[in-house]
Amino acid sequence: MRLFAAVPIPEPVKDSFLDLQHGVRGARWRQRENVHITLCFFGEVDAAQADELMAGLGDIHAPTLILQPARGGVFGQRKPRTLWAGLEPNPELDKLAGACIRVAREVELAAPGKRYVPHITLAYCRGTRDVDAAQFLQRMSGWAVPPFPVDHFNLYRSELGRHPARHTVEAQYPLA
Repeated sequence: MRLFAAVPIPEPVKDSFLDLQHGVRGARWRQRENVHITLCFFGEVDAAQADELMAGLGDIHAPTLILQPARGGVFGQRKPRTLWAGLEPNPELDKLAGACIRVAREVELAAPGKRYVPHITLAYCRGTRDVDAAQFLQRMSGWAVPPFPVDHFNLYRSELGRHPARHTVEAQYPLA
């Protein structure tokens, strides 16, 4: 199964993100149920590793978070691949992501080696011009969302197919 750990976004806050999803050629906008903040992508995991992963994630102790959405961004500057909304720096979120990565390594899963960039993916792009992405970022410059509390994170199963990925919560882990 294909697994990842992520922070869910409260439903009312998702509305603010979904309001941004228009006006960019080649953008494949994320569905409401797929809007989250990824902490660590684990990839394909067998049943034994999944059990170890669930147990390890259950041992993570982290405080409740207050997250503040901010600014927009693009991965792939000359050839936009992803449009996203960022977050104000939050050391506790970074520590939580780091703890998930450590658990992945402990159960011998390939953990990401690059620096963690907390973000909310809004769209994947195909054939989007850099000028279209720049206009999207300009539109986001006046965008504001109030901070929101996070009292848990989830382990999700991601199922791919001809349609957008379907994410199912496999386990929920409280933050204290």
